[in-house]
Amino acid sequence: MRGKLHYFGKVAPDGDHGAQAALERWLDQRDDLLAGRTPRVKGEGLTVRELLNRFLTFKQKLLDSGEIRRKTFAEYRLTCNRIAGSFGLTRLVVDLDASDFEALRPELAKTWGPVRLGNEIQRVRMVFKYALDCKLIDAAVSFGPGFRKPSAKTLRLARNGRGPKMFQAHEIRKMLDAAGPQLRAAILLGVNCAYGGHDLGGLSLTALDLDGGWATYPRPKTGIQRRCPLMPETLAAIQEAIAVRPMPKHKADAGLLFISARGHRWPDDRADNGVGVDFGKLLKAVGLHRPGRGFYALRHTFQTIGDGARDPVATSSVMGHCPPARDMASVYREGIDDSRLVGVVSHVRKWLFGADKTE
Repeated sequence: MRGKLHYFGKVAPDGDHGAQAALERWLDQRDDLLAGRTPRVKGEGLTVRELLNRFLTFKQKLLDSGEIRRKTFAEYRLTCNRIAGSFGLTRLVVDLDASDFEALRPELAKTWGPVRLGNEIQRVRMVFKYALDCKLIDAAVSFGPGFRKPSAKTLRLARNGRGPKMFQAHEIRKMLDAAGPQLRAAILLGVNCAYGGHDLGGLSLTALDLDGGWATYPRPKTGIQRRCPLMPETLAAIQEAIAVRPMPKHKADAGLLFISARGHRWPDDRADNGVGVDFGKLLKAVGLHRPGRGFYALRHTFQTIGDGARDPVATSSVMGHCPPARDMASVYREGIDDSRLVGVVSHVRKWLFGADKTE
């Protein structure tokens, strides 16, 4: 094996018994030997298999209680699969060292850019931190200096290479002209209220005051309350979307604004998984597709253009940003006057359509 001879025992006088015992030892140690690692005997500590099972069981409970999204759980599962593929399931966690993680990082970097690479490294670290926090191991795993997230400089260079992650006004108008009723409403809510795809998936009709022209809807990601005036164009698009809204298949989705053609909520883990896929198809159809620029770029657009209103507090309020821990002004601030929110959205509307909000 890798230029070295390994001995698993000899055949006993009874023949079959000795051969079977040697075979079992080979099967137990095979993954480690093929990877060039020193095999360990079972039962000596926490294995990678046991850690991953414990971690995913914990995350499954968070998913069942609604504390994490299904997409987030799927990402954790894929991370665990990569850990298993790289280290082997029978490897003891205490045997992992910096060399193991140094070998893992380049494999991840082959496929992903700096942002996704950093996210995956963070998830891998979370798995092993879980082992320490639960006292499954006595000491923290040593990741070494080579298993770090990309530097801020690397992230900036990658971002500059992709170009601005936002849409221009003429591009949004082009998309609106080509979109169907539901997608048109989604795009306008994205640029009007800075809603992302996950926001739209949980947007209920009760959050929309169509008579008064307001949306009051906490951001699912942070729980921060948001209040946003709706442009006349957005109101009209919402009403058109309601008129063609499919019947939901599940009672729990009956109050949601966006229902897919198959009767599921947006976003969904099925084939018709909501605004992200539909928006991507629209971008390609109108010739605006560019790698790294999806529906979430509408939030970038709102933030960038909204800053021109020179009221960053009101802009952040519409965005649903979580204020920094040391921002004492946000601690004492009990609300923002509606006129300030209208001012920001009117500025965005003027940029998009060339007209001030008159309502």
